[in-house]
Amino acid sequence: MPVYQLPEIIAFPDPSLADDDGLLAVGGDLTQERLILAYENGIFPWFNQEDPILWWSPPKRMLLFPGKMNVSKSLKKSVDKAGFELRLDTEFEKVIRLCGEVPRKGQEGTWVTEPMIQAYVNLHQLGFAHSFETWKNGQLVGGLYGVSLGLAFFGESMFSLVSDASKVAFHHLHEFCKRLGFQFIDCQLYTSHLASLGAREVSRADFLVSLRAALDFPDRNQKWTTL
Repeated sequence: MPVYQLPEIIAFPDPSLADDDGLLAVGGDLTQERLILAYENGIFPWFNQEDPILWWSPPKRMLLFPGKMNVSKSLKKSVDKAGFELRLDTEFEKVIRLCGEVPRKGQEGTWVTEPMIQAYVNLHQLGFAHSFETWKNGQLVGGLYGVSLGLAFFGESMFSLVSDASKVAFHHLHEFCKRLGFQFIDCQLYTSHLASLGAREVSRADFLVSLRAALDFPDRNQKWTTL
């Protein structure tokens, strides 16, 4: 399968034209218009610092459907009794920077580069990108960020400085999405950790059907301040 070079105009090939790994296109930019169009078509950017911008639409998509999260006894205990405070959109830039800086087991480097940070901070300022933050004793200790369009939430990355801090943030994202009627949380790619939380893989075709349905609803493009 060919990988498409994006033109200067803001457009993408059909997601079904991605290669077997999900790589669809290369190039373009990270303007708000192109990023939003990408998400509206089930496409996301993912590239290392030394790479050009790469755009992906995997053949299978990892989704968590609100109401289907597995909450273990240990996670429930962390949510209820570990002294965490949850905040929304108070330190978005700090969250995305920590997602890039906090080391991950088995991973060298980061795809959360400065151009990505600036692009998503811009989306946050426009009300499309949001952070779910876990605080303890007045310190930011975990969190995640993602993009909201219609009734779809696209999770991007998370970090944790203390045990369970990112899981607690994810739990509150799930509860928020369930309460507001979101149709799915896009977790992008399979991991055993996400599977243990209740996320499951669906085909690209089924994902795009769900995405089109979710985009029929108005965007909630404003700052989120309450859980």
